[in-house]
Amino acid sequence: GALERLTACAVTAAGGIAISVFNPAEVLKTQMQSARMDDPRALDVVRRVLRRDGFLGLWAGLGPNVARTFLVNAAELGTYDHAKDTLLPIVGEGLLLFVGASTVAAFVSACISTPADVIKTRLMQQAGDSAHSVYTGALDARTPFIGVFDATQRTLQDEGLRTLYAGFTPILCRKVLWCTVFFVIYERLGSILVAK
Repeated sequence: GALERLTACAVTAAGGIAISVFNPAEVLKTQMQSARMDDPRALDVVRRVLRRDGFLGLWAGLGPNVARTFLVNAAELGTYDHAKDTLLPIVGEGLLLFVGASTVAAFVSACISTPADVIKTRLMQQAGDSAHSVYTGALDARTPFIGVFDATQRTLQDEGLRTLYAGFTPILCRKVLWCTVFFVIYERLGSILVAK
């Protein structure tokens, strides 16, 4: 009902705000994980980003990062309830229902969010890089992406749709674990609160 929609909007807004605040940490993590040098230092990465892109370089990839958060929240919250209603007559009430609905929610979330993850990562990887070492894939590494739409268009054009799903299996595994833990705890806490 209305309370669930309001809760979903609040969770999504909170996620968007949190992503906006912590995006520099995500840029730093992405840069350090994809560094071409041994043991990159965080301060060196921050200096490089600031030198090339200025303060706003720390927010590289913010658009797809926020979009990903909205997509994940909407997919997981919306799909979970629908999957639970669909599975209830088949498996009955209980842990199997919650785990099954969580798995469906995780799969839908992974399908929807993985392309945003790929584009976000590519934009974050190029933050602070010199123009000749932006990306080492099939795209022309000398031409940095100008934004979300450029990165998406060029990735699709040069590498195909399959590239937007790179890393799908580990993302799905992580999401299945996360959704199962989250929704089982959510259901258990809900039943405790209703019982009181």
